[in-house]
Amino acid sequence: MTDAPDGPAPDVLAGPVPGARPRRRGRAWALAAVGVVAALLVGGGAVLLTRPAAPAATALELAGDLRTHDPALVVGDEGEPWYVFSTGDVRVGLGAPQIRRSTDGGRTWEEVGTVWEAGTRPRWVYDAVPGVENFWAPEVVEHDGTWYLYYAASTFGSNRSVIGLMTNTTLDPDDPAYAWVDRGEVISSTPGEDNWNAIDAGVVDVDGTPWMAFGSFWGGIQLVELAWPDGTLADPDAEPVTIASRIGSPNAIEAPYLAERDGWYYLFVSRDSCCQGSDSTYNMAVGRSRDVTGPYVDREGRDLAAGGGEPLLATRGDMVGPGGQSYSRGYLAFHWYDAAEGGDFRLGIRELAWDDEGWPVATTREEQEQAQDAG
Repeated sequence: MTDAPDGPAPDVLAGPVPGARPRRRGRAWALAAVGVVAALLVGGGAVLLTRPAAPAATALELAGDLRTHDPALVVGDEGEPWYVFSTGDVRVGLGAPQIRRSTDGGRTWEEVGTVWEAGTRPRWVYDAVPGVENFWAPEVVEHDGTWYLYYAASTFGSNRSVIGLMTNTTLDPDDPAYAWVDRGEVISSTPGEDNWNAIDAGVVDVDGTPWMAFGSFWGGIQLVELAWPDGTLADPDAEPVTIASRIGSPNAIEAPYLAERDGWYYLFVSRDSCCQGSDSTYNMAVGRSRDVTGPYVDREGRDLAAGGGEPLLATRGDMVGPGGQSYSRGYLAFHWYDAAEGGDFRLGIRELAWDDEGWPVATTREEQEQAQDAG
């Protein structure tokens, strides 16, 4: 959720062990060498070279209730439902994070309620963040049979913010045991005291130790260590560590999400301007590290804490400003603004592809061909 220090409020939603540097090979060599098949035409002696297509993501064709912002995706086991938790709307459930469910592998979505209602809302948040109306950018993770839901409470243009926590034993709202329990504050930021913003949580478990990335604008993306089973700070006195930044004002970077794959930790971020409908310039970038604490670098070896970032997905055609992403079991979820529908926001889900150097690919084959034609 964009929270630029001086930006206008959007009108679309109410509401340190260094990691190994990735080995860089020339793009031309990679394209020429990977999977090239040579066929000798005996008659003329000519050599015909063909190469397979580059890896491409698969965009799911979505239907149903797709009006989500900052989606937190939970991909279910085979035959089990998928869930998306998203930023709330003050007109629904007092702005609580919204919940949608899919029973057909993430294709069709229905709204199944909000995390709380009037009688179960965390009332302490309204004192901690005066003026809060809706709750932003949830994150949902499971540990040892408990689901942990992190959410952000803030107001636009301020870093008086809180990341709070709710827990549940099930995500199924039809289960008699279903109940979200308020676990209080995880971390907060105070104007004039903290040069970071306590919103946009993204949590990854590293050998039984949870780590939370968070942040928006101000000092960039921060990292703190959590502890199970409470799901709160391991050391309340420890200072957050900066792991990504654009450098300089307004430092337009936010929505961090951490994921592990093949011994690498990947940091997905959103950059530039969100929440402006068809005028949004939001886009996604990624970096990686061998250590969850960083440093995270892009394909060229540039540190994300010093402005680096490997481009992942940006505006293409009517899909404007994709960002606010999450990752679950190989799938990337994000919101985008539909230029064909006046800039209204939509849910997007793509099964990522991975190239031979271990970098995620979020563009589809069609998008890649269109980019080649345009370039």
